[in-house]
Amino acid sequence: MNINISNTSTIPLYEQIKNQIQNQILDSTLKQGDGLPSIRNFAKELKVSIITIKRAYEELEKEGFIETVAGKGTFVSMQNKDRLREVALFCIENKLEVVIKQAKSAGITLDEGIEIFKSIYAEV
Repeated sequence: MNINISNTSTIPLYEQIKNQIQNQILDSTLKQGDGLPSIRNFAKELKVSIITIKRAYEELEKEGFIETVAGKGTFVSMQNKDRLREVALFCIENKLEVVIKQAKSAGITLDEGIEIFKSIYAEV
């Protein structure tokens, strides 16, 4: 699994890991039933705390992206992919709402906001 974390990012490490795993599930890089590394091994691989991986996994499990089977490991959920996409859209909408409120309070117009969105979207 290819996960890139940045220690200089303002986004917490667990959230960086969670978001990248979530994106890999949504774009089918990780498929339903695929196994994820154990918390301990993944923490060693990424050189982060076990608590960081545990929190990322807990968040993903709570959102229905992964499931843990006692004694067997953690796997990509067998849930419907459309449902997982809905969950991801809900999270994105919530984050956009916060950003839009900040933009409005800074006097950024809708057209300026759309241009910013397009520019960042093209770069990513």
